[in-house]
Amino acid sequence: MEEITTMEEITINRVTIGDLTRLQEIGKQTFYETFSEDNTEENMSRYLEEGFATEKLFLELNDPGSEFYFAARHNAVIGYLKLNFGKSQTELQDDRALEIERIYVLKEYHGQKAGQLLYEKAIEVAKQKNADYVWLGVWERNLRAIRFYKKNGFVEFDKHIFRLGDDEQTDIMMKRML
Repeated sequence: MEEITTMEEITINRVTIGDLTRLQEIGKQTFYETFSEDNTEENMSRYLEEGFATEKLFLELNDPGSEFYFAARHNAVIGYLKLNFGKSQTELQDDRALEIERIYVLKEYHGQKAGQLLYEKAIEVAKQKNADYVWLGVWERNLRAIRFYKKNGFVEFDKHIFRLGDDEQTDIMMKRML
């Protein structure tokens, strides 16, 4: 991992292919912590298996249109960020935009600025890439995340469907102009 930023003992590091296993672990753990209470075990298991499959993460880590970053405290990964630009964006695929596909932090570290630092890293990367705006999709029932993004200047502009196993869920699409 190449060190990028430090604040209050939290370091933001670019994820490399050598970090694939750690990315898989933190991805599964944070997704499960965030959504398991509101979804069936079957749908969660299927999504975790498919969404964080080794082959899928390998391709994503090698995609020049995607970047991952870890938030770490004392060398322990506590959260991560996934960014997409250009054709790698999940939907809009606007060359003037950057997508925040994922910001997840372990529950025990909520409220300790890791999510804010990951978000600030996303804005820094967006500015480096001369993006006009940053966008994302957030589950309509994830009120904590919606409040976080609104606090950081995001506004709702559309909705889309996210499939978790056999469950169709509505994501609110939000954007922030830079």
